[in-house]
Amino acid sequence: MIAGMMLSLFGLTADAQDKPMTFTYKSHTYTMTGTLNADAYDATAKGTVTFTHIPADYAEFEAVYTQLLGKTPHGAAAMMPMAMELYRRDREVGLQCLKLLCYPTNVNSVTSILNSKYGATRFSPANDPYLQPYLPAAVLKGATPDNGYTPQRPYTVEMKASVNKHQDLQFSGSGRVVYLYVMGKGWDTEQRQVEVIRQPGSQLHQVFNCPSLYTQCKTIRGQWKGLE
Repeated sequence: MIAGMMLSLFGLTADAQDKPMTFTYKSHTYTMTGTLNADAYDATAKGTVTFTHIPADYAEFEAVYTQLLGKTPHGAAAMMPMAMELYRRDREVGLQCLKLLCYPTNVNSVTSILNSKYGATRFSPANDPYLQPYLPAAVLKGATPDNGYTPQRPYTVEMKASVNKHQDLQFSGSGRVVYLYVMGKGWDTEQRQVEVIRQPGSQLHQVFNCPSLYTQCKTIRGQWKGLE
């Protein structure tokens, strides 16, 4: 076990998923609750992930994914804003994270848009509303265009079941796709649909498709302070 890392899991059965599951990596803490799962569709299922910080590097991202969040559909979906922010900070590290988290066909779709949304510099230059380095914050609870996309702490991603039921892949590869909504106030339509897949024999979920998470959000008002 990595020094400074503690893991507290209460099981991932459908009956136990609503109990808090917490993973601590050094000084960063991640907590997940929810009842979304790939085994059975429940229109009332929800999920919440809270975290104190964006993962510092790929090693932390991988640990969080494999040890906790990748084990549920909502946990995997909640890691997309983390991966998007890491890609903004460092293209190579972020790409590693996206390749781990996303189904292979989804990686290029995400990076091609993020390259245009982030531009060449770390922070958005003035007077260019198309560049949106604050895009990963748009689905964090409490973040709105009016408050400079400043989320509450700890960072929180809230999700719920989509109206679309689970679907088994019929065209490429195999696996079950779970449709869910990630809630965010960065758009007029606050329900941002994300598709998550779990392939046969795997306990981990991957983000299969998520264009609504990197679609142009509302332009910020004020100064974006960044994420920690």
